[in-house]
Amino acid sequence: MLWIALHAPLLSLEAFCATLAPADAARPVALLAEHRLAAANAAASERGLAPGMKRATALALAPDLLLGQADAARDAAALLALAHAALAFTPMVALEGAACVLLEVESSLRYFGGAARLLQRLHEALAPLGHRLQTACAPTPLGAALLAAWRADLAAPGAHGTDLAALQDLLDRAPVWLLGPAREHWEALQGMGLQTLADLRALPRTGLARRFGEGLLDDLDRARGTRPDPRRPIVLAPEFESRLELFARADTSAQVLHGAGVLLARLVAWAQAQQGRIAGFRLEMQHEPRRDAAVAATPLAIELAEPSLDPAHLQLLLRERLARVELAAPTLELRLHCKQLVRSAAPNGELFPTRQSQAQGLLRLLERLRARLGETQVLRLVPRAEHRPERAGALRPVGEGGGGGGGRPGPRPEPAAGRGTGPRSRQELQPGPADLPLARPFWLLEAPQALAEQGALPLFEGRALQLLSGPERIESGWWDGGLAARDYFIARAADGALVWIYRARLPQAGASWFLQGRFG
Repeated sequence: MLWIALHAPLLSLEAFCATLAPADAARPVALLAEHRLAAANAAASERGLAPGMKRATALALAPDLLLGQADAARDAAALLALAHAALAFTPMVALEGAACVLLEVESSLRYFGGAARLLQRLHEALAPLGHRLQTACAPTPLGAALLAAWRADLAAPGAHGTDLAALQDLLDRAPVWLLGPAREHWEALQGMGLQTLADLRALPRTGLARRFGEGLLDDLDRARGTRPDPRRPIVLAPEFESRLELFARADTSAQVLHGAGVLLARLVAWAQAQQGRIAGFRLEMQHEPRRDAAVAATPLAIELAEPSLDPAHLQLLLRERLARVELAAPTLELRLHCKQLVRSAAPNGELFPTRQSQAQGLLRLLERLRARLGETQVLRLVPRAEHRPERAGALRPVGEGGGGGGGRPGPRPEPAAGRGTGPRSRQELQPGPADLPLARPFWLLEAPQALAEQGALPLFEGRALQLLSGPERIESGWWDGGLAARDYFIARAADGALVWIYRARLPQAGASWFLQGRFG
């Protein structure tokens, strides 16, 4: 077996700083737990601040210190996002402590091209989450976790115990404080002159167990591989739900978008672990309550025309929607929920553009238009079961089901069924409808335009039209008072343009020929 351990030494601090503005993140930042510093960033460390220092002492050294409260729930959500990203590489992912993720990757090495390539792909997948990671490999899970926690202090950074002998040799040189139970007795162990795990192993086991407990020896044996160490993998939730408390209240949509970017990165990691793509999600903004009453949360639903895993595209759609939202009150907390996951193969990459890739570009454009203008402002033409041309199509929002479905462009309207061909004119009209590229035009006039007539032929812009195809007879609408009894023709104008005209079989205001639409 081969285990990879991902240790995030600054997970708690990074999870807190993720909601800070860039200017605030550059300041000295520290987290408090029971009135003492639990973590400090690099700028705070340069001022002499260190974990364990009292709050008053820290403020005396750095008056501009930005203090936050340590939050175990916030840290757990950040660690779970790391585990979700790791699940895209192996189903055996477990948590170790509050800042470490373990992966068993022996069965995945061949697929990813070896351990080096797998580690590279793993770090690329984890990069959007914004955590500094220490990585180590070992044949035991606890051994990998100890090496990852100690990796910053190794003489040769990146050293891994790839076999049991190498792991045991590395662990013998590791400090005693790496073991969890040893931290509780660190002062006693230090007073006894025990610095490394090799020093600990040199002592009688019965005496160690009697003085420090069985847990210390149990951890040592599991890390060295002399005792079984079974792990239970994490189980993915069927729906994604994550919350993020903002450090400062967000008064603008840009501030909300900054915090939502953290949740979107976690959402993408969860979708990749599910081997699926995101079809939609909902962002809920919890507002600051007013003096007299609470302010209702603002929900914001994003529907995608084509499922995607591109975080930049998801953030772009969210930015377009947030630009149209007026916040009822400053936002204090964000919640992101997703249950619209599509488990299907992703589109293949293409060397040369095809109709599929062009359609993909159209879908992205429709998504942006819907996000910017609103769901009901972007319309598409869908066919209706109606013989009369002016009623054979209807405009519907792109996101509605039916026709195109899922935001896709709808199918091209087919000619209405049930048409009679009618008698042919004395002069044979060539070519026939089957020889023409379209039997009906897409562009129809809002109302038919009456045409003058000369010598039994219709006139268009003062010149006679040349009839190319027809007649196509339509008789419909007697049941609703909109009777249409017409013979349709395709005609060519003097400039070569094709038009769609009809001859009314019933008198209409003194005119018998009408222009209904244009081709091209």
